[in-house]
Amino acid sequence: MFTTVHSEDPYLFFTWNITYATLSPLVVPQQVILIDGQFPGPKINCTSNNNIVVNVFNNLDEPFLLMWNGIQQRKNSWQEGTLGTTCPIPRGKNYTYHFQVKDQIGSFFYYATTALHHAAGAYGAIRIHSRDLIPVPFDRPEDEYDVLVGDWYTKGHSTLKKFLDSGRTLGRPDGVLIIGKTGSTKGDDEPMFTMIPGKTYRYRFYNVGMKNSINDPTLAKMCDSLDVHLGQCYSVQVTADQEPKAYYLVASTRFTKTVLTSTSTIRYSGSTGPASTELPEAPVGWTWSINQFRSFRWNLTPSAARPNPQGSYHYGQINITRTIKLVNSAGNVDGKLRYAVNGISHENPETPLKLAEYFGVADKVFKYDLLKNEPPTDTEQITISPNVINATFRNFVEIIFENHEKSVQSWHLAGYAFFAVAIEPGRWTDTR
Repeated sequence: MFTTVHSEDPYLFFTWNITYATLSPLVVPQQVILIDGQFPGPKINCTSNNNIVVNVFNNLDEPFLLMWNGIQQRKNSWQEGTLGTTCPIPRGKNYTYHFQVKDQIGSFFYYATTALHHAAGAYGAIRIHSRDLIPVPFDRPEDEYDVLVGDWYTKGHSTLKKFLDSGRTLGRPDGVLIIGKTGSTKGDDEPMFTMIPGKTYRYRFYNVGMKNSINDPTLAKMCDSLDVHLGQCYSVQVTADQEPKAYYLVASTRFTKTVLTSTSTIRYSGSTGPASTELPEAPVGWTWSINQFRSFRWNLTPSAARPNPQGSYHYGQINITRTIKLVNSAGNVDGKLRYAVNGISHENPETPLKLAEYFGVADKVFKYDLLKNEPPTDTEQITISPNVINATFRNFVEIIFENHEKSVQSWHLAGYAFFAVAIEPGRWTDTR
């Protein structure tokens, strides 16, 4: 007699209520979105291959949609939480997200993708730890701290949405928040982080803002500070080997005419000494940030998310199947500001793209491949249309981004993963 046993990786269950609240992150009272009563939202602390089940109840007065930044949705794109693949949760209704963090480790975060809810604080951290049987190239830290940093507007998400709908820009942010708060240098802030002398800690930095890159001095030995661009996450190890007292963790905007700064207090346990009021200045200019990117090295030998990782680490030997060059632009269409990629400015059809494909009516809703592999000669001419690129399963695609704008642009491949291999000034050609 044989018995068949069906086993799965562990499940983590969450139930979140989405509500409004009036808070004053930058002194001014404003409407903020709470996720399960918290701002920022609750942390998802999981391990590679865990199954995550999140039941979200939308108690707002408009539809709400969450996405999981950096989480690979393998054959599961309707869970990624972007319009076109996932329908928003209607007001007064709930939806259960179910996805697996398959073969992933690292720092990620979730955030709201519609109606500028992101600007109201609808975001939170995701930690994915390595499984115990997979070694990591450092000792287990004494503790881990999530540092969610981002620029912040006091106008409120409804006003910002009206700005965009009327064809205006968001404008400049009003400040910077660290875990939903802005600190001072008066020495009267409660410590946000505590460290025991001689112990090593892991700080996970997340840029959860709307517009600006952020520089964070790290207190780490190997680097003085990090530029963390929108959507990026880094983790660093910090050993408490300095004079026992308080220190400021400083976050400053980059590439802005007016530098916005916020602080949070780190205190050595048992100490009483104040933090120095002399704050470190952020680097100036683009060169420093580009050199930081070039200095990173992928150490692929000590650890991966599984003992026998799928795919190949010989990325330099992979034959590129297709190259797509994407050039972003901005222009006025019918009196409103529109952004475009290769001359196409995306708009969402009434029928979500994924549903149109599922029910076999895609040809009645949108056209594939309006966007070509090469940008048009005249990128100032903008066409408004659903923008869907066809790709072939198992192809390796090289994507070139060119930003001709005067501001930083951030790109996110939702539900997927990619390797950034190079960054250079100027225009790209295949000889480069």
